Amino acid sequence: MKRDLISSALAIVVLTIVLGLAYPFVITGIAQVVWPNKSHGSQIKVDGKVVGSKLIGQPFVIDTGKKDSDGNPITKPDPKYFQPRPSADSYNPAATFFANRGPNQKSAKAFYTYTLGSYLALEKPYDSQLTASGVPVDAVTASASGVDPHISQANARIQAHRIATVRHLSPQTVTKLVDQNTDGRFLGVLGEPGVNVTTLNLALDHAQG
Repeated sequence: MKRDLISSALAIVVLTIVLGLAYPFVITGIAQVVWPNKSHGSQIKVDGKVVGSKLIGQPFVIDTGKKDSDGNPITKPDPKYFQPRPSADSYNPAATFFANRGPNQKSAKAFYTYTLGSYLALEKPYDSQLTASGVPVDAVTASASGVDPHISQANARIQAHRIATVRHLSPQTVTKLVDQNTDGRFLGVLGEPGVNVTTLNLALDHAQG
């Protein structure tokens, strides 16, 4: 009995040192050397200051100066920037989640009706041919994490009309920036290409000084 207890205790100590300390330190060290940026969360820096992450979406909004019934600021989309897809948690990386609405829920219909109307109100003045049936699904639905920085290429092409007009840029310039900030399929075959709104908006600002 005593021998079994000693063996078990030694096994716990050894496994804790090997798997709980040594292994994480080795893997962390390799990541720091081979992928220094990714190991720190794929940070985006401007003039040495961290302004975001390539993995996390951000809201690009304007404060209206008004507050809701709970005292929170009421914002609206900033027309100078590409807009990410809707988020259930306002792009808070500390509390990622999705709404988990079922297809037959009345709240789901109300939510999608609202997001579709908001999207059309923002984009239609710059693209008169846009109709509800032409709006991509990702423009009105939230991602599973609530912080996905990517939108579809179709979504980006629609928003490009607004960006070119508001920023007084040529459509070709905006399209080029969209292409430069589009991530391809994983391993070339899995998933769909996605436009990273976070890096794209920073590229827009950089292009205009």
